[in-house]
Amino acid sequence: MTEPMKIHLDRTLCDGFGICAKHAPGYFSLDDWGYAALIGDGTVPEADHDAVMRALMDCPVHAIMEMDERRPDQVPPSPIVDEDPAAHVKTEANEAVWGFTR
Repeated sequence: MTEPMKIHLDRTLCDGFGICAKHAPGYFSLDDWGYAALIGDGTVPEADHDAVMRALMDCPVHAIMEMDERRPDQVPPSPIVDEDPAAHVKTEANEAVWGFTR
């Protein structure tokens, strides 16, 4: 069983489209001016995951975010690359390779 999803609503980004309340009325309500407010603490059980994800994905201003509960020590480190980053710099010497036109 997976852990419940956790969401956050940034009310400063909300423009009052109301799509979130249409898709997930149990998690979003609209105030008198049509701006969204989060109902509850943002915890979404597995049964409601699809409706809340639909609200998140359909929000035109991206005011709804899924919170990541991973701690920094749980994130895998990025691979170490011994490659010289300057090898990929675009210069006049390799302009035919990257399509430079004058």
